[in-house]
Amino acid sequence: MEEMVEQISALLENEDNTLLQEYLNNLNISEVEELIDELPKHGPLFIETLSLNRAVNVFRILDFPTQERIIKKISGQRVAGLINELPPDDRTALFSELHGDAVQKLIQHLSPGDRKEALQLLGYEEDSIGRLMTPDYIAVKKSWDVKRVLKHIREYGKNSETIDVIYVLGDKGVLLDDIRIREILLVDPDTKISQLMDGRLIALKATDPQQEAINIFRMNNRVALPVTDDANVLLGIVTVDDILWIANEEYTEDIQKIGGTEALDEPYLDINLFKLVKKRVGWLIVLFLGEMLTATAMGYFGDEIGVVVALAFFLPLIISSGGNSGSQASTLIIQAMALGEVTVADWWRVMRRELLSGLMLGVILGVIGFFRITIWSGFSTVYGPHWLLIAFTVGFALIGVVLWGSLAGSMLPLVLKKLGADPATSSAPFVATLVDVTGLIIYFSIASIIMHDILHPAAAAHHAALIHNLIPRAAGFSI
Repeated sequence: MEEMVEQISALLENEDNTLLQEYLNNLNISEVEELIDELPKHGPLFIETLSLNRAVNVFRILDFPTQERIIKKISGQRVAGLINELPPDDRTALFSELHGDAVQKLIQHLSPGDRKEALQLLGYEEDSIGRLMTPDYIAVKKSWDVKRVLKHIREYGKNSETIDVIYVLGDKGVLLDDIRIREILLVDPDTKISQLMDGRLIALKATDPQQEAINIFRMNNRVALPVTDDANVLLGIVTVDDILWIANEEYTEDIQKIGGTEALDEPYLDINLFKLVKKRVGWLIVLFLGEMLTATAMGYFGDEIGVVVALAFFLPLIISSGGNSGSQASTLIIQAMALGEVTVADWWRVMRRELLSGLMLGVILGVIGFFRITIWSGFSTVYGPHWLLIAFTVGFALIGVVLWGSLAGSMLPLVLKKLGADPATSSAPFVATLVDVTGLIIYFSIASIIMHDILHPAAAAHHAALIHNLIPRAAGFSI
């Protein structure tokens, strides 16, 4: 890459546009895209210099901020060429990101037919499959023979997004079946298309969410899938390259949300600093306010900490263990939901597994915590004379906190999904904050039970006095 940049820089310095055009046209599309990333200020020049066909192929794989920057700086003639030659799905993706006034100007470059098509595609919901589809496909009739189909492909295949799959239509454009091109190429030319149909049709609805398309593509190993309306009329197709792009955006967005921030609309290094802060500050404030409840909880148990200071030593241990188990469970469930492995209907199976796994994990950590205090107390008096009670308190608290963290982390994504929210919103920091507060309550509640006589000496003395007074009476009664 460094050598390529050096050669391009030399050509730019010499202002040799002829050699620059020849050099760029001989590069792979991905290499030109990398050059635009490395030399962003020369991106518009590269798009102007490339042949139109190659410029379109480079432009369509650029991220939106780069596309927007280039469109503003290239000539009107090249803009018109790009907009007209872009596949409908890529054109729709670009228009959906631009401001309305910019779309209005760009759409004027289109032919009346393409303009109508673009407006129709933009009419679908932003995250629907209709926004991804392209109307460029090969469709045939079931009564045709293979010879006629091949002639049709040679005539119209150049304008199709893909010819790997041929679509069979009935009356009024109703989709009957799809046939892979290899099945057509390997049979006798006189074979009727109806003889090749097997009825195993998989289609998407234009109004379906894009997330469903990702799962269907993954499960069925397809390069393209047809898109129909409610009457099963073929509207267009969605190809796997668009699905991979959407899947990458979904993955990136979910990872950012899991990290406790709003999804970024632009690459990290391109986004405005103040916009970046705005994306992050909201969640930070929410999490900060949540963590303030931790201080409230600690204040409520201040007397217990004052009596047995050693209890405070293990607060970070208890809090982090619960938060870690909750974050683990939340991340696993969010990923399983994204892959279609878990649905809201599976909530009981998930809860049952997390009850068992959380209990086992808690026991393991509890045993480690118990022996750690026990062994340490053999060499030190830091935990005081009540070290054994503290060891039991920490051990049982770890079991409770880790179990609760696992349950909370696994159930929150399912609850949010049920409420119609994004499961990724139950991010690791959010789960950790929730478990921090409740973990403190669990810890000190267990401490109050196990170390009751030490933490509440007045109550213990009162109980002892009652028992002491009852013994003589019981003895006198027996006499």
